Amino acid sequence: MHKKIEIKSERRESMIDITDDVQKIVDESGVKDGLCNIFVPHATAAITLNENADPNVGADILDFLAKHIPKGTWRHDRIDGNADAHIKASIIGPSETIPISDGKLVLGTWQDIFLCCFDGPRKRDVVVSILK
Repeated sequence: MHKKIEIKSERRESMIDITDDVQKIVDESGVKDGLCNIFVPHATAAITLNENADPNVGADILDFLAKHIPKGTWRHDRIDGNADAHIKASIIGPSETIPISDGKLVLGTWQDIFLCCFDGPRKRDVVVSILK
């Protein structure tokens, strides 16, 4: 089963918690034990797992990436000014796969699923695939 979620980012760079949206798809699938793959089909966005209890974690990740992958210093910037977004997305990666057990995503106590947008604001599609 595959389902698409549309997420709207509001800033150029953001980490948006999509855990509840993904769990809802797992619930609707009826799958009790399997795998959930979350994939973003965009070259300037990524998917990651990390802590959401402290919003500073996401801010720290974005600050780290901005410090080490600055905007405006890359060859691709001559085309559309977003080379840093492509590099950040490549490093973080376009997908994560999470086990499903007893109908729930198997995440650690502090783990949530984040859509990382590095070239917003814009609408992003997230493809969620549930496998038995």
